[in-house]
Amino acid sequence: MTELENLQEQLKNVRAAIASIETGAQSYKIANRSIAKADLATLYARETSLKAAIVRETGGDLYFAEIGRL
Repeated sequence: MTELENLQEQLKNVRAAIASIETGAQSYKIANRSIAKADLATLYARETSLKAAIVRETGGDLYFAEIGRL
């Protein structure tokens, strides 16, 4: 697997995790077991990082603006 393919696979997984949280619960409890998914803010940051890495890997330029709290 090439580095680009690895980055793309990671991005796909991060986006799946984000979608899972956005369409469901962040955490839940079943009987005496508690399950918590990854922090959404951390996933968004990782998504941005992976997109930038993919652009660098493909030789493109990346321009973005960071917006504060909405």
